[in-house]
Amino acid sequence: MSRAVLLPHAPSSVTSARQYLCADLRASGVGRAEVDDVALVISELLSNALRHAAPLPPPYPPDSVRVSWSLVREAPEEEPEAEGWVEVSVCDGGAETLPRIARPSISALGGRGLGIVQRLAAKWGTEVDESTTTVWAVIDIPVLGAAPGERAPFVSSQSSRV
Repeated sequence: MSRAVLLPHAPSSVTSARQYLCADLRASGVGRAEVDDVALVISELLSNALRHAAPLPPPYPPDSVRVSWSLVREAPEEEPEAEGWVEVSVCDGGAETLPRIARPSISALGGRGLGIVQRLAAKWGTEVDESTTTVWAVIDIPVLGAAPGERAPFVSSQSSRV
């Protein structure tokens, strides 16, 4: 199961992305707690893109970002319970600096997003090309009764993952 959606470069897109993602994962047999973790990761990545990065450049639609996810199983479909992972990504027009984990003070209103992503994800990183930046994360999960999937292709042409 894979999906990629173009969403407006607007705060309302966080809700839309979560709704699409959660529906896909539930339909694929992913448990509630794992769905919640993956939804939190995509929310943090997308919120960071909306706050810190520019929209995608042409030929993408004006004022848009690309959000994608892919559920991958490590075992054949016949196995009733298998380990797998979900890979999520957010592609935008880039920012002046690359995403990094901040160390906010206790009273700071923001700066915790990538720390949350690092805590929940098995790995995460950034891909950059001439005009876009893609931040991705891989979340390991048990998958019950889901069909095997393939990874979704990334928009970024560079595959140097950090």
